[in-house]
Amino acid sequence: MGSGASKNNEDEEDGSNGGGGQLYVSLKMDNSKVEGELTPHVYGSVPLVGSWDPSNALPMLRESASMSELSFVVPPDHETLDFKFLLKPKYRDTPCIVEEGENRILTGGSLQGDARVALFKLEGDVIVESRVFINAVRVSPFDLAASWRAYRENLQPSTVRGIPDVSINPDPTPVESCPSESLELDLEHYEVPAPAPSAQSSLFYAADNAENPRSLSASGSFVNDDTPKAASKSPRVSAVSEDGSPSAEDMEVTIPDHSDSYSASGVGESKSVGILSPIHQKDGQRGLFVDRGVGSPRLVKSVSASSFLAGLKLDAQTKNSMPAAAGAVAAAAVADQMLGPKEDRHLAIVLVGLPARGKTFTAAKLTRYLRWLGHDTKHFNVGKYRRLKHGVNQCADFFRADNQEGVEARTEVAALAMEDMIAWMEDGGQVGIFDATNSTRVRRNMLMKMAEGKCKIIFLETLCNDERIIERNIRLKIQQSPDYEEETDFEAGVKDFRDRLANYERVYEPVEEGSYIKMIDMVSGNGGQIQVNNISGYLPGRIVFFLVNSHLTPRPILLTRHGESMDNVRGRTGGDSVISESGKIYAKKLANFVEKRLKNEKAASIWTSTLQRTILTAGPIVGFPKVQWRALDEINSGVCDGMTYEEIKKNMPEEYESRLKDKLRYRYPRGESYLDVIQRLEPVIIELERQRAPVVVISHQAVLRALYAYFADRPLKEIPQIEMPLHTIIEIQMGVSGVQEKRYKLMD
Repeated sequence: MGSGASKNNEDEEDGSNGGGGQLYVSLKMDNSKVEGELTPHVYGSVPLVGSWDPSNALPMLRESASMSELSFVVPPDHETLDFKFLLKPKYRDTPCIVEEGENRILTGGSLQGDARVALFKLEGDVIVESRVFINAVRVSPFDLAASWRAYRENLQPSTVRGIPDVSINPDPTPVESCPSESLELDLEHYEVPAPAPSAQSSLFYAADNAENPRSLSASGSFVNDDTPKAASKSPRVSAVSEDGSPSAEDMEVTIPDHSDSYSASGVGESKSVGILSPIHQKDGQRGLFVDRGVGSPRLVKSVSASSFLAGLKLDAQTKNSMPAAAGAVAAAAVADQMLGPKEDRHLAIVLVGLPARGKTFTAAKLTRYLRWLGHDTKHFNVGKYRRLKHGVNQCADFFRADNQEGVEARTEVAALAMEDMIAWMEDGGQVGIFDATNSTRVRRNMLMKMAEGKCKIIFLETLCNDERIIERNIRLKIQQSPDYEEETDFEAGVKDFRDRLANYERVYEPVEEGSYIKMIDMVSGNGGQIQVNNISGYLPGRIVFFLVNSHLTPRPILLTRHGESMDNVRGRTGGDSVISESGKIYAKKLANFVEKRLKNEKAASIWTSTLQRTILTAGPIVGFPKVQWRALDEINSGVCDGMTYEEIKKNMPEEYESRLKDKLRYRYPRGESYLDVIQRLEPVIIELERQRAPVVVISHQAVLRALYAYFADRPLKEIPQIEMPLHTIIEIQMGVSGVQEKRYKLMD
């Protein structure tokens, strides 16, 4: 002990501070002999807690089924730790049980004595021994940063913490025996209707969900083209002539007043919930919290910060184009807004490709992903504009390049859709997905000229050389597209569409200009490739990463909450309790359901959180690999963990009211918000998109709400209210026809 202290003093004298690193301390305790309602805690002097009040003790986090851990970095000026372990009752209002013996003292990384066991005296003088492991090492700031990055990536174990964020086929937690429960009826007998609005329950055409033209009247018809020019609010469209498109004098697009059609909530007008605590009022300060959402510290807005923001002079368009989410998304958006040209504040993804190449499906999928991340995104489908303007009974001749009337009509609706998208961006929209063939340079040049100084264009070209996939897409098109809903002869419809496709192929010109992303044979399931040209910035980079991991292989994703837990029975938040008797029955029923539903899916996998109620629920399922994701853990309720909502309302009324005002952005003290959950779930979403086999996700209410919102394309503000009942399976079917949903209720 003496030598350790002497060495520490010498280090401080020469300024090295232990070799330039910081002291990292890990405290672990074996809780296998501890009763279920007693939870391991640590308390002590600065810098641990700062008081010897057991009510302020720090909880140890569950590392495994039998081990709890608390780890932290010690400030250089407090390298002497004086502490003790204690057991804190979770549900009973009884005193804490402090370990017997002297205080534990750790100085400069060296522990006094050799106490490897903590002794606790329970009721009736029962002595419980728990092994403890105390480790202190010097870690450089670079290793700490690398460890934190690895921890956040959810892909590899942290080298400092030593805890995997993703583990495959971990040691199974024993499941107590319970009566075998089987599903005696066919699975269809357990199917229940999905609540509206939800993901589609049947086949649908993705373009139907795209935006309606702004110039569409309430009766469903376009505004009269003969509207006087003085009433027009949009500029004339530049002339093009190579493919017979009209001149500026021949075409004028009327856009009605859209001032009430969109209202974006930007960072400058954030209404996130905050609470003014007494500490913020000293020295005459009268500050309000800056956004309590993702990545926002609970701090007073300083004078220097106010001056900095005033110096930025962000206009209304800049503020409105910020994403609703925050964290990395908001930080990157701020950088792009401040450093890039004005038109880069708005992004137009312009689809390019022949018919039956998956453009509309890709556009809908990308729209859903960006909206889920918090970016205000809309999908503009030119085909929908054409059908509303010129009707659905257009044969293949309408799409010939030498059909002057057809070319003019198609160019007109493309210009109208582009004008609508730009007008929406000027109202605050951030990302527009422009969905059309855009198969010639002339058409693309027209779009770039219209977007000049208003938004940044990235072309997204989809190429497919697999005749089998093209044939499948053609037949799906005839089944789903409104263009053929009145065609009674299916094969006649297929022939007409092939003729339309041939008309486009004769004049098709691959993208070679501007910024572009080419997806080549990405839907075939054989790898494919992506080519990228002149792509920079955070958001375009995220889009490329998403597209790399996307495909159209049909497969189901099953979402379900864990079986009822003991905390569910008691009405308590968070925690890591075991499942109840009802939960055990559901675990058996779920195993039986998975066996029947996925009996021919040998490559399927089971994903759970690292909390034991999901692991126990997955326990009876056999024959499939099981993956534990820390990212699938329930929302962290911080200091409210283990409390009922009535207890929160009584003991923390301000927090209770703050949560009611804005559940999406409200962050529990020392915990998380729903926006935090969305941020940590992005790697899970990317991996779900990348999977080509079925996945069963067994997780928690808040997490499943966020995942379901992605697949069902639900707005962020609705996530905290999404219905996610116990003992119910939500089957999301992913494939070329979009996203469909079924629900199965296995028990009440």
